[in-house]
Amino acid sequence: MSHDHDHHHDHSDVPSDPALRVKALETLLTRKGLVDPAALEVYIDTYETKVGPRNGAHVVAKAWSDPAYLARLRQDATQAIAELGYTGRQGEHMVIVENTPDKHNLVVCTLCSCYPWSVLGLPPVWYKSDSYRARAVLDPRAVLAEFDLTLPADKQITVWDSTAEIRYLVIPERPAGTEGWSEAQLAELVTRDSMIGTGLARPANVGNAA
Repeated sequence: MSHDHDHHHDHSDVPSDPALRVKALETLLTRKGLVDPAALEVYIDTYETKVGPRNGAHVVAKAWSDPAYLARLRQDATQAIAELGYTGRQGEHMVIVENTPDKHNLVVCTLCSCYPWSVLGLPPVWYKSDSYRARAVLDPRAVLAEFDLTLPADKQITVWDSTAEIRYLVIPERPAGTEGWSEAQLAELVTRDSMIGTGLARPANVGNAA
């Protein structure tokens, strides 16, 4: 994995309280008539609930249940994801990485916060934090432990560094006991964190029984 980026973004540090800064900026732009608050709410809702992790969950569920689709993802993830209608902002140049019994994948963006919005929605605050961006590379096991994810000592962890050119989507291991499940049922087990690598898919007894 290379950490040599060619990002086309502002690499300044995340503000100490980004939520407050964003709210202040929103208020200022609204007062100047440059932003329609109602339109902004629609935009946020779209990325959080419609364009959000449910899209990625659909991709993962189809990969789990359709070997031909998984093969297409491996060959050209951008095109295969586009087959399902998921394209757009920061959804270009996608690559999938697959978790296995012997290997776990973790995604980070060390220099800014490149993130596949088209399949995962808005990036969580912690993904953009200086702490996660630095420590995920230096000590991934400790970081995962902070997400309540403790992996076996002999399980390899590979950290993938997203860039403006490549964004990664983790295909988590399919939970046991889901043979014969539909794509919709499988998608219920896929979480945002499992597609970043800071979590696992939910166990079968949490989802809908087949």
